[in-house]
Amino acid sequence: MNAGPVPTPSSPPPDVVRAASIELVVTDLAASRRFYVDVLGLVVTQEDDRCVYLRTFEEFIHHNLVLRQGPVAAAAAFSYRVRAPHDLDRAVAFYRELGCRVERRPDGFTAGVGDSVRVEDPLGFPYEFFHDVAHVERLAWRYDLQPPGPLVRLDHFNQVTPDVPRAVRYMEDLGFRVTEDIQDAAGTTYAAWMRRKPTVHDTAMTGGDGPRLHHVAFATHEKHDVLAICDRLGSLRLSDRIERGPGRHGVSNAFYLYLRDPDGHRVEIYTQDYWTGDPDNPVVTWDVHDNQRRDWWGNPVVPSWYTEASLVLDLDGNPQPVLARADTSEMEVTIGADGFSYTRPGDDADALPTWKQGEYKLGHQL
Repeated sequence: MNAGPVPTPSSPPPDVVRAASIELVVTDLAASRRFYVDVLGLVVTQEDDRCVYLRTFEEFIHHNLVLRQGPVAAAAAFSYRVRAPHDLDRAVAFYRELGCRVERRPDGFTAGVGDSVRVEDPLGFPYEFFHDVAHVERLAWRYDLQPPGPLVRLDHFNQVTPDVPRAVRYMEDLGFRVTEDIQDAAGTTYAAWMRRKPTVHDTAMTGGDGPRLHHVAFATHEKHDVLAICDRLGSLRLSDRIERGPGRHGVSNAFYLYLRDPDGHRVEIYTQDYWTGDPDNPVVTWDVHDNQRRDWWGNPVVPSWYTEASLVLDLDGNPQPVLARADTSEMEVTIGADGFSYTRPGDDADALPTWKQGEYKLGHQL
């Protein structure tokens, strides 16, 4: 993990289709299985005494989530599906040119996945790329199996990194596009939402001590499905698993709920963002002083949101060292004032949303 600028490789990047799965190391596999299967309703594709492979109801590939028993709770792989087998060759060349550690296994790193490449990327995250995968039954029509609030797909990751502008440049070289970001009046970027599939994001880069996983998000169809999950948690006396929400984001416009699993891994239940697939899709930029970017209704954000996240592992299974964020300006805004620097119309003209044709700039005058 190198803190210097990430060079732009001459090798073309792999053609990433979407965020497809994540591997989480958990310290009590039985407890995690109960949470993700019995409470959240994910479907078991395969399991043994060390791993549980889970998928969502609209998924046709082998898994979206791997739970693996281990000594330290952490994220072991952020997995992306690529468009064709030759994209794995491109991934190897791309990351070797960056000087990253690269491993390739023709038989895959997990059950149900074929030829795969894993790397320790320039930010210190364990990325995986694969194309060949076992197909399983898509359960979208199996309403007899679906609980209230079914989770239908893995939507995105959220990654914490000390240097967001550096992360954005690297992810753009990897072929990702920014859909929304957070900036100050000087143009400093504090967070960016980046996509390959035509929604708001496949991953977000957010500022903080890292590399760490902030959360993994699973989508459901409607906001009433999110409320059904809240009702279920209440009925099971598991409301203490709710960290934040339900609510509506400003960024992404999505309805959300944030939960913590038995190891503290943060899980978002997510629905109703928007289409971003047009080539001229405009970037939405939010002012760092606008608290509505995180919660459209203006609800406060709990302190754990800013400070707690999951460790990530290197390719040997060891936790990556967490580097402190040098720029604390956003933390002073959001922690010290609980995120409430946005004012009502008439209180502060500089804090009001303004619009310009062809570009959105929210929270400060263009």
